[in-house]
This record gives sequence, C-alpha cells and structure tokens, in this order.
Amino acid sequence: MSDFDLHARLRETLSRLPPLADGLRIYAVGDIHGRFDLLREIASDIRHDLELDRPQRAVEIFLGDYVDRGPQSREVIDWLMQTPPVADERICLLGNHEDILLHALDDISAMENWLFNGGGETLLSYGVKLHGFGGRAALIALQQEFRAALPAAHLDFIASLRRKIAIAPYLFVHAGIRPGRAIEDQDPQDLVWIREPFLHSSADLGCVVVHGHTPAMHPEVRGNRINVDTGAVFSGCLTCVVLEGTTQRFLQTSPA
Repeated sequence: MSDFDLHARLRETLSRLPPLADGLRIYAVGDIHGRFDLLREIASDIRHDLELDRPQRAVEIFLGDYVDRGPQSREVIDWLMQTPPVADERICLLGNHEDILLHALDDISAMENWLFNGGGETLLSYGVKLHGFGGRAALIALQQEFRAALPAAHLDFIASLRRKIAIAPYLFVHAGIRPGRAIEDQDPQDLVWIREPFLHSSADLGCVVVHGHTPAMHPEVRGNRINVDTGAVFSGCLTCVVLEGTTQRFLQTSPA
C-alpha cells in the first residue's frame, strides 16, 4: 500500500472517531518484546513531542508484550518499573507474553510453550543459560533457575499488570475484545489473546479499542480499533499512537 493510500484511509477513518476529553493527550505504545533500544528511542520521541506542546494532562500507556524474542527483556521491565513517567502518568498493561511467563513459573507445559515463543531470550536476559530441550528434567531445571533469577519486584510488577484501561471513548487492551459482549463481561483471556473474530469485526464495540498483539506493516486504523503493533522486535519500528481531541497521529522509531 502506498503512503498516499494509507494516509487517505487514515484521514477517512479518523474523521469518524470520537474525541477525547479536552486537555488530555494519550501516548499508547505497541509491543516492545525486549527491544530496550527502541523503548528508549520512543520515550525520547514522546519527551520531545511534549516539549513542543504540553497539554494539561498527558498519559503514557504501554500495551503489553515487554518480554521475549528481543535481547533485553530484563532492562525493559526495569525501565518500566523504575524510570519516572515521561508523561504525567504511566499505565502498563498485561500482554500474552507476560501471561505465558507467569504460567511458566508453575506449569512445565507452559514453560515448554514459552520457550517455543521467545522465552529463551528472556531467560538469557536474566542470566539463565539454556540447556536445550532435554525433556521434563531440563524444563524443571530451567523453571527453578528462572524462579531464582527473577527479582521479586519484577514478579510483583508483572503479576500486578492490568488487562484493560478505559479512557472514554477509548479502551486500551493488549489483544482486543470479543464483539457482541459488554466490556464488563469480557473474558480476561480474550483481552490478552484474542485475534478473531475481533480483527475482522466491523461491529460497533461501544468504544474504540487501541491494541497491539497482531503485527502489521503499518498502524491499522479502523472505525472501531487502532492497532499499533508494527512488529518492532523484527522490523525495528516501534509505534506509538498519540490521541488528543479528535485527532490521532503516530510516533515511530526508524528501522536501522
């Protein structure tokens, strides 16, 4: 798709989206996956954007998937926990990769699934060496080593991550929601795992859902959702949507 076609499609869709409260600006960042370099770059971009024109209140929202696949999961978690917000407030949501990590601490089958989905890079970032796939005994050993290596503060942070935050008219989640079901009745697993029927739904969801989870070449803007997962761990392009009034615009890191 050409830039012209993309921008025309964005303008058409954005013109139909409802406004945020006056004086509020939201920065929502997509899947980081251990790319601490890109996290620092997007944080710098947000800081510069605020220096150019600071609203009455600014909120930064991270949409989950901080760990796995990339090389610096531990550093990403450290930064999210310890670095003061670039905006006035920071909200961090649970992604499916944090969900797998938590299950892997207690469930051997979940540990195996986690390793097949990029968990090995997270283990290495915490100083846990991989022993290969040597059966149940090797998985148990990795599980025990990771439990010992994972700081209690990191575990508490990950375990306390929220699954959704509503700031009218937007709903922020990692993956999406199930069409036809009220927000308060959503399955917690859907919020961090769903793809279909959410992605191809044109239904009125009662809100505009801002999400990640499903990588796309460009940010996707529809009448009922905005997807900011641009596959940063592989593409080098980490995306942040900036929401203010009736406008939506994007900050992005540049691939090397």
